[in-house]
Amino acid sequence: MASIFELALGDDFHRLHPMLQKRFGVDVESGYACIGSGVFTEVRRGAWWTLPFLALGAYRNILFPDQGNNIRFTIENYPYLDGFSRPTVTFVRTLNVSRSKKRRFDATMVYSPQRGRIVDYLGTHQHLATDLMLDVLADGTLHLQTTAQRFYEGPLAFTFPAAFTGTADLYESFDDQRGVFTVQMQVRNPHFGFLFGYRGEFTCTFPSLVEAPIPQALKPLREELRD
Repeated sequence: MASIFELALGDDFHRLHPMLQKRFGVDVESGYACIGSGVFTEVRRGAWWTLPFLALGAYRNILFPDQGNNIRFTIENYPYLDGFSRPTVTFVRTLNVSRSKKRRFDATMVYSPQRGRIVDYLGTHQHLATDLMLDVLADGTLHLQTTAQRFYEGPLAFTFPAAFTGTADLYESFDDQRGVFTVQMQVRNPHFGFLFGYRGEFTCTFPSLVEAPIPQALKPLREELRD
């Protein structure tokens, strides 16, 4: 079975750099995970007034107000079937901000046949969902952009106005000369500009799911069927 990224990209999946094809080819049937470790050379945030917004995001592992340079991090991509039998992939990034503090970005992704796109559930409880726009650049780089954010809780469901959310743009490449993945991301609001971003590089291992099954701590605490 094709991975969720291959389903979303179609034939363009094979235009990705071969190492990105392996990284984003993670699937239950592929039988392996992708575990990366590296350094964010820069993590930065917007102006002082973004702090309450970022601090609120930290409550559910979505964003956080810390910034700095040369911050070590891991990213864990494990495929599994969620409680609704959907092929799902974790995108959990853990940053060692200091000796005593860690921060996490939690995301789980599924492919929605109805939308024809990957749906990215953000945070620990899948309260926020956004469709992902994917594009492959001429050099095999993957460009990922979020769209409008939807909120789900019990019977409540609505789409946030653009003024109250941010659009994330992420570029991921592979540097053949140095043998590392490179990544850069920024979140911007249409009215307030830059909110948060990072750039860095990492290497990956691809452990067998038999030898390294998904840690329960990487799964969301609540799952949302609505996409």
